[in-house]
Amino acid sequence: MRILVLNGPNLNMLGTREPHIYGATTLADIEAAMVAQAQHYNAEILFHQSNHEGTLIDLIQAHQTSIHAIIINPGALTHYSYALRDALSGVSVPIVEVHISNVYKREAFRHHSVIAPIATGQIAGLGWHGYVLALTWVCQAKVV
Repeated sequence: MRILVLNGPNLNMLGTREPHIYGATTLADIEAAMVAQAQHYNAEILFHQSNHEGTLIDLIQAHQTSIHAIIINPGALTHYSYALRDALSGVSVPIVEVHISNVYKREAFRHHSVIAPIATGQIAGLGWHGYVLALTWVCQAKVV
């Protein structure tokens, strides 16, 4: 099983950016926790982070025929990127949208996701653990 894990703008700054909201865990820490969990399921994870919408779209298109699921934290692209939504809706694999903070307890503009309607599921507000929970669901659901 191959799982594409995508992170959008500013997620490369985890651990230093607004730690009172996002915590002290870095993106590298999250990736290490996911790799450790993936070993239990014999799953391979492809990690990518980009601050550029087009790069994320290119990655989805490049991997669409070789992956079994996508776990994505689109960052701010969540709220307005119809191009990212269209790229995701063009793949026929489960998609789990992850947010570290509870976006529904924050500013009103964060309450709307253009990704959610095409995602299989969404995890928000459980900190970095949301990534591992998404991975566990994907692997246990045997989406292959």
